[in-house]
Amino acid sequence: MTSLAQVKGQAIRLKKQSEENEHAAADYERKAMLLLQKVQSGDLDPAAADRLATEALSKKEDTATRAAQLGVDAQQQEATAANLQSQVDKLKSTIASYENDLITLRARAKTAAATKKINKQLAKVESSGTIAMLERMKERVEEDESLAEAYGDLAGQPTSADEEIDKALAGGGSSDARLAALKAKMGIEG
Repeated sequence: MTSLAQVKGQAIRLKKQSEENEHAAADYERKAMLLLQKVQSGDLDPAAADRLATEALSKKEDTATRAAQLGVDAQQQEATAANLQSQVDKLKSTIASYENDLITLRARAKTAAATKKINKQLAKVESSGTIAMLERMKERVEEDESLAEAYGDLAGQPTSADEEIDKALAGGGSSDARLAALKAKMGIEG
Protein backbone atom coordinates (compact mmCIF):
# COMPACT_ATOMS: atom_id res chain seq x y z
CA MET A 1 0.00 0.00 0.00
CA THR A 2 2.89 2.36 0.73
CA SER A 3 4.37 1.72 -2.72
CA LEU A 4 1.02 2.41 -4.35
CA ALA A 5 0.73 5.70 -2.46
CA GLN A 6 4.27 6.63 -3.51
CA VAL A 7 3.53 5.93 -7.18
CA LYS A 8 0.30 7.95 -7.01
CA GLY A 9 2.16 10.77 -5.25
CA GLN A 10 4.86 10.76 -7.94
CA ALA A 11 2.19 10.93 -10.68
CA ILE A 12 0.56 13.91 -8.97
CA ARG A 13 3.92 15.70 -8.59
CA LEU A 14 4.83 15.09 -12.25
CA LYS A 15 1.46 16.35 -13.44
CA LYS A 16 1.81 19.48 -11.31
CA GLN A 17 5.34 20.10 -12.63
CA SER A 18 4.09 19.62 -16.19
CA GLU A 19 1.34 22.21 -15.63
CA GLU A 20 3.83 24.63 -14.05
CA ASN A 21 6.14 24.26 -17.06
CA GLU A 22 3.21 24.84 -19.44
CA HIS A 23 2.40 28.06 -17.59
CA ALA A 24 6.08 29.08 -17.67
CA ALA A 25 6.23 28.42 -21.45
CA ALA A 26 3.15 30.59 -21.98
CA ASP A 27 4.71 33.25 -19.76
CA TYR A 28 7.93 33.28 -21.85
CA GLU A 29 5.89 33.67 -25.04
CA ARG A 30 3.95 36.55 -23.45
CA LYS A 31 7.24 38.22 -22.44
CA ALA A 32 8.60 37.86 -26.00
CA MET A 33 5.45 39.55 -27.31
CA LEU A 34 5.78 42.37 -24.78
CA LEU A 35 9.40 42.92 -25.84
CA LEU A 36 8.35 43.23 -29.50
CA GLN A 37 5.54 45.63 -28.53
CA LYS A 38 8.07 47.84 -26.72
CA VAL A 39 10.04 48.09 -29.99
CA GLN A 40 6.91 49.24 -31.82
CA SER A 41 6.21 51.87 -29.18
CA GLY A 42 9.85 53.02 -29.30
CA ASP A 43 10.64 52.09 -25.69
CA LEU A 44 13.30 49.49 -26.58
CA ASP A 45 16.12 49.14 -29.13
CA PRO A 46 15.09 46.67 -31.90
CA ALA A 47 18.36 44.71 -31.71
CA ALA A 48 18.10 44.28 -27.94
CA ALA A 49 14.41 43.44 -28.20
CA ASP A 50 15.10 40.80 -30.89
CA ARG A 51 17.89 39.27 -28.81
CA LEU A 52 15.75 39.15 -25.63
CA ALA A 53 12.66 37.93 -27.49
CA THR A 54 14.73 35.15 -29.14
CA GLU A 55 16.07 34.16 -25.72
CA ALA A 56 12.52 34.16 -24.25
CA LEU A 57 11.26 32.02 -27.15
CA SER A 58 14.18 29.62 -26.64
CA LYS A 59 13.26 29.29 -22.96
CA LYS A 60 9.62 28.86 -23.97
CA GLU A 61 10.61 25.92 -26.20
CA ASP A 62 12.72 24.36 -23.44
CA THR A 63 9.96 24.64 -20.84
CA ALA A 64 7.31 23.45 -23.32
CA THR A 65 9.47 20.40 -24.14
CA ARG A 66 9.99 19.77 -20.43
CA ALA A 67 6.24 20.18 -19.81
CA ALA A 68 5.45 17.65 -22.54
CA GLN A 69 7.98 15.14 -21.15
CA LEU A 70 6.68 15.60 -17.61
CA GLY A 71 3.14 15.09 -18.92
CA VAL A 72 4.19 11.80 -20.55
CA ASP A 73 5.96 10.74 -17.35
CA ALA A 74 2.88 11.64 -15.30
CA GLN A 75 0.66 9.54 -17.57
CA GLN A 76 3.06 6.60 -17.24
CA GLN A 77 3.01 6.94 -13.46
CA GLU A 78 -0.80 7.14 -13.48
CA ALA A 79 -0.95 3.97 -15.61
CA THR A 80 1.46 2.25 -13.22
CA ALA A 81 -0.64 3.40 -10.26
CA ALA A 82 -3.82 2.10 -11.90
CA ASN A 83 -2.12 -1.24 -12.56
CA LEU A 84 -0.89 -1.44 -8.97
CA GLN A 85 -4.35 -0.50 -7.68
CA SER A 86 -5.84 -3.33 -9.74
CA GLN A 87 -3.30 -5.77 -8.31
CA VAL A 88 -3.95 -4.55 -4.76
CA ASP A 89 -7.71 -4.92 -5.24
CA LYS A 90 -7.23 -8.44 -6.62
CA LEU A 91 -4.96 -9.31 -3.69
CA LYS A 92 -7.51 -7.95 -1.20
CA SER A 93 -10.22 -10.03 -2.85
CA THR A 94 -8.05 -13.15 -2.70
CA ILE A 95 -7.23 -12.52 0.97
CA ALA A 96 -10.93 -12.03 1.79
CA SER A 97 -11.73 -15.30 0.02
CA TYR A 98 -9.03 -17.12 1.99
CA GLU A 99 -10.28 -15.58 5.24
CA ASN A 100 -13.79 -16.86 4.48
CA ASP A 101 -12.37 -20.30 3.69
CA LEU A 102 -10.45 -20.22 6.97
CA ILE A 103 -13.60 -19.37 8.94
CA THR A 104 -15.45 -22.23 7.25
CA LEU A 105 -12.60 -24.67 7.88
CA ARG A 106 -12.39 -23.68 11.55
CA ALA A 107 -16.14 -24.21 11.96
CA ARG A 108 -15.91 -27.57 10.22
CA ALA A 109 -12.96 -28.57 12.43
CA LYS A 110 -14.91 -27.67 15.60
CA THR A 111 -17.94 -29.61 14.38
CA ALA A 112 -15.80 -32.61 13.50
CA ALA A 113 -14.09 -32.52 16.91
CA ALA A 114 -17.43 -32.29 18.74
CA THR A 115 -18.90 -35.11 16.66
CA LYS A 116 -15.81 -37.23 17.27
CA LYS A 117 -16.01 -36.60 21.02
CA ILE A 118 -19.72 -37.48 21.16
CA ASN A 119 -19.26 -40.61 19.05
CA LYS A 120 -16.31 -41.66 21.21
CA GLN A 121 -18.40 -41.20 24.36
CA LEU A 122 -21.33 -43.07 22.84
CA ALA A 123 -19.04 -45.92 21.87
CA LYS A 124 -17.87 -46.26 25.48
CA VAL A 125 -21.32 -46.02 27.04
CA GLU A 126 -23.22 -49.22 27.69
CA SER A 127 -27.00 -49.25 27.65
CA SER A 128 -27.15 -49.89 31.41
CA GLY A 129 -24.77 -46.98 31.96
CA THR A 130 -27.01 -44.79 29.82
CA ILE A 131 -30.07 -45.78 31.84
CA ALA A 132 -28.25 -45.05 35.10
CA MET A 133 -27.14 -41.68 33.73
CA LEU A 134 -30.72 -40.82 32.71
CA GLU A 135 -32.04 -41.87 36.14
CA ARG A 136 -29.51 -39.62 37.87
CA MET A 137 -30.47 -36.77 35.55
CA LYS A 138 -34.16 -37.37 36.27
CA GLU A 139 -33.50 -37.29 40.04
CA ARG A 140 -31.58 -34.02 39.70
CA VAL A 141 -34.37 -32.45 37.66
CA GLU A 142 -37.03 -33.55 40.17
CA GLU A 143 -34.90 -32.24 43.02
CA ASP A 144 -34.48 -28.88 41.24
CA GLU A 145 -38.24 -28.69 40.57
CA SER A 146 -39.03 -29.40 44.24
CA LEU A 147 -36.54 -26.80 45.35
CA ALA A 148 -38.05 -24.25 42.94
CA GLU A 149 -41.55 -24.99 44.28
CA ALA A 150 -40.33 -24.57 47.87
CA TYR A 151 -38.76 -21.22 47.00
CA GLY A 152 -42.04 -20.21 45.38
CA ASP A 153 -43.97 -21.09 48.56
CA LEU A 154 -41.50 -19.10 50.65
CA ALA A 155 -41.81 -16.13 48.35
CA GLY A 156 -45.61 -16.14 48.72
CA GLN A 157 -45.52 -16.04 52.54
CA PRO A 158 -45.64 -12.68 54.35
CA THR A 159 -42.28 -11.69 55.72
CA SER A 160 -43.24 -9.23 58.46
CA ALA A 161 -45.81 -9.08 61.25
CA ASP A 162 -47.50 -6.09 59.57
CA GLU A 163 -47.90 -8.04 56.36
CA GLU A 164 -49.40 -11.01 58.26
CA ILE A 165 -51.86 -8.69 60.06
CA ASP A 166 -52.85 -6.99 56.78
CA LYS A 167 -53.29 -10.36 55.10
CA ALA A 168 -55.45 -11.68 57.95
CA LEU A 169 -57.64 -8.58 57.91
CA ALA A 170 -57.99 -8.57 54.14
CA GLY A 171 -58.53 -12.29 53.91
CA GLY A 172 -60.99 -12.44 56.82
CA GLY A 173 -63.45 -10.05 55.21
CA SER A 174 -63.62 -11.87 51.96
CA SER A 175 -63.88 -15.29 53.65
CA ASP A 176 -66.74 -14.06 55.84
CA ALA A 177 -68.53 -12.67 52.80
CA ARG A 178 -68.14 -15.97 50.97
CA LEU A 179 -69.40 -17.92 53.99
CA ALA A 180 -72.46 -15.65 54.31
CA ALA A 181 -73.18 -16.01 50.59
CA LEU A 182 -72.95 -19.81 50.84
CA LYS A 183 -75.29 -19.90 53.87
CA ALA A 184 -77.80 -17.66 52.06
CA LYS A 185 -77.64 -19.92 49.03
CA MET A 186 -78.34 -22.97 51.20
CA GLY A 187 -81.08 -21.18 53.11
CA ILE A 188 -79.27 -21.27 56.44
CA GLU A 189 -79.62 -18.26 58.69
CA GLY A 190 -76.99 -16.80 60.88
